[in-house]
Formats: sequence, C-alpha cells, structure tokens
Amino acid sequence: MAENATVKILMVEDEQNFAEILSTKLEKEGFDVIVAQNGELGVAAAKELKPDLILMDIKMPVMNGIEAFYKLKDDPQTAGIKLIFLTNYGEPDKEATWLDEKFSREIGATDYIKKTDDLSKIVGEIRRVLEQ
Repeated sequence: MAENATVKILMVEDEQNFAEILSTKLEKEGFDVIVAQNGELGVAAAKELKPDLILMDIKMPVMNGIEAFYKLKDDPQTAGIKLIFLTNYGEPDKEATWLDEKFSREIGATDYIKKTDDLSKIVGEIRRVLEQ
C-alpha cells in the first residue's frame, strides 16, 4: 500500500463502545473507517464500498461473523478482500474461545485480533496484514 493512499477499513462490530474506540484510533492513524453493526449490514457494505480490509466480529445479532465471512468468500466481488476476525478471546463463551489463529487460517481469514489487546498492538497487526 502506498504510504499516502487512504486505506479503507470496514469494521463489522455490534459493540458500539468498542467500535467507537477502535475506529477513532484507526482514523487518528490515517485510516478511513466505516462501521456496520451486524454481519448482514457488513456484507452489504463490503459489496458497495470494496474496502481494503474487513475487521469482523464473531458474535453479532442478525448474522454472525462466520456466516458473513462465508457469504463474502462465496461472492467474487468480495472474495479477495482481506479479513481479520475480532475475538473476545479468553471469555468463557464457547463461541469466542474456539476461535483461534488455526481456525481463522483454516477457513481462509487473514488473521484474528483479540479485542482485549492494546490499541497500538491492534493497529500494528492491521498494518502488518495490509502489507502482506
């Protein structure tokens, strides 16, 4: 990615506080961030906006992140977009804990990020994925 090109990130996240905090940090780092609040809206936004990267929460209402991921990968318009899962790793919730790096890569996601990580670490991981 060219240093001065604006990178468009679609964040699909239903937790409004987390979405606001992370999108504010990413915008301060020079990224253009669009937020969709569930998987269904995220799939529609990805088709319309063609972002450079999608940050996808797993557990959401209407359509969860895994269902949305498969819809995106099955559509030639969106199949090539890099996608990072956002996970509440470490929660006792079964759906959150089984999502690990191995699973993410096996189903074709680019990577995963723990929501509990430091914001600077999250930004660094996003930059690393975009440079791949």
